[in-house]
Amino acid sequence: MMANNRGSDRETDPNIRLYNPYQDLNLQVPITNLYKLPTSPEFLFAEESVYQRRSWGENVTFYTGSAYLGGSVSGAAFGLFSALRNFEPGDSLKLKINRILNTSGHTGRSWGNRIGVVGLIYAGMESGVVAATDRDDVWSSVAAGLATGAVCRAARGVRSAAVAGALGGLAAGAVVAGKQVLKRYVPI
Repeated sequence: MMANNRGSDRETDPNIRLYNPYQDLNLQVPITNLYKLPTSPEFLFAEESVYQRRSWGENVTFYTGSAYLGGSVSGAAFGLFSALRNFEPGDSLKLKINRILNTSGHTGRSWGNRIGVVGLIYAGMESGVVAATDRDDVWSSVAAGLATGAVCRAARGVRSAAVAGALGGLAAGAVVAGKQVLKRYVPI
């Protein structure tokens, strides 16, 4: 009696009928058509297919994730060198490894969180600028960098916010210009 409860016996047992929700539809479509997926992106609205840019959700995910990853790796490298500098002469190998792991992990997490927040603010600013101007070009990125720098340093005063905004705008412009140069001169 227990043998009838196994999956392979259900399919071969003539007394058990499996439910097929499509049996009354009389579909004459081969099952392989289910696996022929489209190669072009699908859009909910036709207007979305006109734009060749990421949505605001994709922007937030990409910029925040990239910034967090870059900050974490940079922070871990900084933590590694800091731990190597702080070795004491009597430290055992186990203590040295522990110091490296703790310092690298703590510094990596802290840098990743800080720079990830900057990436999040930048993504929001860029999406806002693109939505307001309906243009996705170098100047949108520069404006988003300027606004991000100003917002990140706004608590330290107007002068600090202005300097950070200018540096953010220059950094965003340099990154976008570098990306354009790579697209043009580096074959991929």
